[in-house]
Amino acid sequence: LLTTISRKRHNNNTTMNSGTGIQELMAAETRASQIVAEARIARGDRMKQAQVDADELIAAYRLEQQDAFDKKANADGGSGNNASAKLQAETNAEVQDMQGQFHQNAQKAVDVLLSKCCEVSLEVPSARIRSTQKIYGK
Repeated sequence: LLTTISRKRHNNNTTMNSGTGIQELMAAETRASQIVAEARIARGDRMKQAQVDADELIAAYRLEQQDAFDKKANADGGSGNNASAKLQAETNAEVQDMQGQFHQNAQKAVDVLLSKCCEVSLEVPSARIRSTQKIYGK
């Protein structure tokens, strides 16, 4: 009788322990999910802050480089109009040169295109003849 009672108590304790164990596991899983979610949010916040910091650094560097460029441009040519005019003159000269080459070679290009269009070979290649004969069984 004592052994039967002790077995029942043991079984009840085991059932209760496994029930509380499952509850503990579920609670631990919930806590772990919360921790992971918080970590993701924190990571996103860190990424946003890093982007803001990087943008600030880039803006500061860009301003620094622009100031250095402006100082150099002012030291080299005053307001920079001289360099701009020189660049514009060079560009115009190159454009004129390219237009001259175009007009000089336009007729040659048309002649080449026409000659290639008119050179049509009416001869059927022997490989095409053989493949056609195989298809149609001749």
